[in-house]
Amino acid sequence: MTKRLISDEYATVLAEIKERVRSAQYAALRAVNKELVGLYWDIGRIIAERQANAEHGAAIVERLAADLQAEFPGIAGYSRRNIFQMREFFLAYRDFPKVQPLVAQIGWTHNAIVFQRCKDPLEREFYIRMTKKFGWTKNVLIHQIESQSYQSTLLGQTNFDRALTPKLRAQAKLAVKDEYTFDFLELGEQQRARVGT
Repeated sequence: MTKRLISDEYATVLAEIKERVRSAQYAALRAVNKELVGLYWDIGRIIAERQANAEHGAAIVERLAADLQAEFPGIAGYSRRNIFQMREFFLAYRDFPKVQPLVAQIGWTHNAIVFQRCKDPLEREFYIRMTKKFGWTKNVLIHQIESQSYQSTLLGQTNFDRALTPKLRAQAKLAVKDEYTFDFLELGEQQRARVGT
């Protein structure tokens, strides 16, 4: 009996410590990600500022890629393509101070997907916020963009209850409602309340 109590107590202690280790790993990963995105922002800013100066053109990116890869051979991420993306990343968000703090809250790959596939600033903000909130993987984020979740969410915000007769309201709701997308986004109840379902 005593042996079993010790075993049960040990299992509880082990589970608690394992959870704490996982929590610390996740916190460290978030901190590293935030620093990485901040670094990429700064690299993009420096390149954009230098290229605005007539002395530096596109050749600076090629040279930087080669020099950074030589200086940091074990670190991925300093390819010519990725350095161009850092510049585009900075240029995409530099005039949107509301979005700038959000980009550090999701991974670099997610950020690259959003700023390459979405051109509207509000759409970018939507996908960044949803990725952070729901922990979307890269593939889920791509699926949500391709299935136009942003547009579907906007359509779900209607004034049908005030503007249409009950018969037309029901038809209009069916025309714009996509419960599967809303349910996946966990916006189902909020959206249903807005459209009176």
